[in-house]
Amino acid sequence: MKVAVVGATGMVGNVMLQVLREQNFPVTELIPVASEKSVGKDIEFRGLDFKVVGLQTAVEMRPDIAIFSAGGDTSIQWAPKFAEVGTTVIDNSSAWRMDPTKKLIVPEINGNLLTKEDKIIANPNCSTIQLVMVLAPLHKKYGVKRVVVSTYQSITGTGVKAVQQMDNERHEISGEMAYKYPIDKNCIPQCDVFTENGYTKEEMKLTNETKKILDPKINVTATAVRVPVVGGHSEAVNIEFESDFDLSEIRSILHNTSGITIQDNLDTYTYPMPRYAEGRDDVFVGRIRRDESQKNSLNLWIVADNLRKGAATNAVQIGKIVGGM
Repeated sequence: MKVAVVGATGMVGNVMLQVLREQNFPVTELIPVASEKSVGKDIEFRGLDFKVVGLQTAVEMRPDIAIFSAGGDTSIQWAPKFAEVGTTVIDNSSAWRMDPTKKLIVPEINGNLLTKEDKIIANPNCSTIQLVMVLAPLHKKYGVKRVVVSTYQSITGTGVKAVQQMDNERHEISGEMAYKYPIDKNCIPQCDVFTENGYTKEEMKLTNETKKILDPKINVTATAVRVPVVGGHSEAVNIEFESDFDLSEIRSILHNTSGITIQDNLDTYTYPMPRYAEGRDDVFVGRIRRDESQKNSLNLWIVADNLRKGAATNAVQIGKIVGGM
């Protein structure tokens, strides 16, 4: 397959290329796409060098699949142009997620909804993906009524600029700031910009995308916090079900769900942490316990590498469905 990676020189773009290699995706020709300042540079892929091209050139090359990770404005302008020439676009930005004409896909949950007619497919937000991966099998069994989630999100979700800021702070170097405040030795209760209701866009993504992927009747409220971590996003989640549950059955359901790994042994102090999730594709779940303050309610802790399952891996999995793999 002829595959374009739009934003190939960025942090997520680099992980996209890595995941394509690891999963032996049948790339016969790679089209790395980036901004004008990167056009002409070489990108190595499976021992071969491919020249970075601009967006218009990439459209003219008519790739089979274009995986976008270059921001919402780029996606809004260019995804339709790729679609017009027959390319299937898998978009990692928020541009198309809530468009009622576009499907928002986590392959393990609703990949079966995709058809050949879907030319622009939305990849969910990173924090949403790991949340719904856990909610989906439990909703099927018990009916999820309400979710309260607090996120502890890696600076890699902001990009290279944020990683550089933290590195500068740790070495007492003055430099460009990705955030309004220092991030090292700090927690910033703001991911993305604030909206009129007082929530950030990131918090509203968790609410709206969960409803679209799983069930519009599920109530979700979120607080998203940026923490000085690079390995992945963590989430403290409280779930209220329609019906009661058995903890051993909860564990069994999650254990038997593809893409989920349980790390939950209090005797050995085993629980998910970003340093163990980094570089891995699974969603890790632990601290599974009943909420003793309210009936039919469960607490758990979810961790995943936001650059992999939260972005690149999920997109490549969608690409496999599109390619009939």
